Amino acid sequence: MNEAAVLTKQMDALVAFRVKVEHPESDQGKFEQLCREIAKSASAFSFLSPVSSKTELVHMDAIEESNERSNRGNRSEESELSKNGDCVDGDQSNKQERGANEEPDASINEILNNVTINKIETPVSTIKAILNKNRNNNEGLRFNRQNLKKVEEQLKSAFVNFYHKLQLLKNYSYLNLLAFSKTMKRYDKITSRHASKIYLNMVDNSYIGSSDDVSRLMDRVESSFIKHFSKSNGGKGMHILRSKKKKERHSTTFSSGFFFGCTISLLICLILVINVGKIFQKQSFTQCMDTMFPLYSLFGFLVLHMLLYSANIYFWRRYRVNYPFIFEFKQGTELGYREVFLLSTILATVSLASVLANLNLEIDHTATKYKPLKELLPLALVSAVLLITFCPFDIVFRSSRIFLLRTTLHCLSAPLYKVSLSDFMLADQMSSQGQALRNVAFYICYYASGDYKTRETSCKTNNVYNSFYIMLGAFPFWLRALQCFRRYFEEKDQTQGYNGFKYLSIVLAILMTTAYSKHNTTALYILAWICSTVATIVAIYWDLVLDWGLLRKNSEKPLVERQTSSIIQECLLCSHGNIDCLVSDVFLRFAWLQTEAMVTVVACLEIIRRGVWNFFRIENEHVNNVGKFRAFTKVPLPFNYDEDEDDKDD
Repeated sequence: MNEAAVLTKQMDALVAFRVKVEHPESDQGKFEQLCREIAKSASAFSFLSPVSSKTELVHMDAIEESNERSNRGNRSEESELSKNGDCVDGDQSNKQERGANEEPDASINEILNNVTINKIETPVSTIKAILNKNRNNNEGLRFNRQNLKKVEEQLKSAFVNFYHKLQLLKNYSYLNLLAFSKTMKRYDKITSRHASKIYLNMVDNSYIGSSDDVSRLMDRVESSFIKHFSKSNGGKGMHILRSKKKKERHSTTFSSGFFFGCTISLLICLILVINVGKIFQKQSFTQCMDTMFPLYSLFGFLVLHMLLYSANIYFWRRYRVNYPFIFEFKQGTELGYREVFLLSTILATVSLASVLANLNLEIDHTATKYKPLKELLPLALVSAVLLITFCPFDIVFRSSRIFLLRTTLHCLSAPLYKVSLSDFMLADQMSSQGQALRNVAFYICYYASGDYKTRETSCKTNNVYNSFYIMLGAFPFWLRALQCFRRYFEEKDQTQGYNGFKYLSIVLAILMTTAYSKHNTTALYILAWICSTVATIVAIYWDLVLDWGLLRKNSEKPLVERQTSSIIQECLLCSHGNIDCLVSDVFLRFAWLQTEAMVTVVACLEIIRRGVWNFFRIENEHVNNVGKFRAFTKVPLPFNYDEDEDDKDD
């Protein structure tokens, strides 16, 4: 009811805003029609309160005043004003004070003078707020179509979210009535009594059985939404309002199976080509590994991560973890495990085909003229992936690509954006792809320096490349530290501050370890082991206790209040095999202490550890949401009323 009242005021301001933008100088006839539209929108939820708000009274005044002028044109202005005042609130003197010379758009101005637009947070606005030491996130009204479009989109999302809440509440009410009915029937069957009819009559006459407030509110939301957001097109409006379920397509299942078969076939071909061509025995093998392996291993890391994410989605659905709500995906557009598996198999197929083409050109002595082009195959593949990712057209899961790009921007701009769960989860994924980030740096160095023409690389002796090589491994952890400190200052949560220092310790450990791999000195060796050991122990404790929810049940300590995750309990009690996933996280936390001799294996192990961590982290978030009855995210509203600011100050 309270949210409906707030949306009423928001719609009031929206229609007034539309009037100012679309009809800045309307004549009297147009103004009367627009005033009626404002009044109807303002009374969309009028059954909530027996007394109309001040703005609604002003709207009714304007409408009745216009009707009196058209029907009784010979009457004086004072008589009309007094009668209108009697019809609305019975206060004749109050109407006379407004005067006969009041402008016709006074009611609109009165609405707009009391509201401001809530600005969408950007890095520029955050920096200005810090420099000016001003936390006010509002700006005055600027009557242009760009602002109008933003306001309409925000309020449209708020209406859809509110309608989904009402649907859930209505279903919850029906579920309780059905459960009570089945319980009473079961009671009659066991006791051989006929008491269910009496109790069911009591329930039907109670508030939960007789109230239709939710249904009436849903009807009013539908009518208001159709009128103001779909141009009175009922079918279009209801299509937007209704909950959308993800449709499973047989073509996705068939395609994923087809490309998975292609991947297996290409792997077999690759093994045969390596054995038949005796590539390992050639003198150019070391040179080939120094260039080709970093170029193509990038795709291997990405495919492995995508496969683990697909497995995570499968198990989240199996255990009914509401991951679309946790990640705040747009309803009906979230990717299922089939879609993610399809993308991973397509990328694996294309990358393996490129590797085979490169090796065939290397072995075939008759294809000499094409050999200079074979070094460009990895670059072409990376370019194709980037083009698809940034493609603005509605192809290849456009909504998910936009979500990924927006979240990446928020991560890279930390701490200039407010941190959401999807933001820090993506930063965590990046922290496990440190070697992939270093491979990107190798791409830039290899092709920018022109080394690909001679198939020799001088990147490892380049001081600039080595500096970036060290920093890129620690860069994602640095972003996570900034995100934690942003949350600490906003939420005043000490846990976030501790988490930020945890990531800073990991940054220091990675810098020391990588520096030691480049310069083998005793001092760096000792510092690397000390920093790495401390960072690993802290990270293990954080994973098991805070992220996964272990060791917190019935605890009196502040950091261990929440209950243990239900699925983890099932793992511990029912399946000894599932304990491996918990133990592996502990051991794999030490994997990145190794040197570069096993860099690829260690990178793969870290990605696997992250996949295991992802499952339990999101499952634990779901348990917390259920325990705190969180089923919807808070949608920001476009307008802020002056009285809202007063309430916040109080």
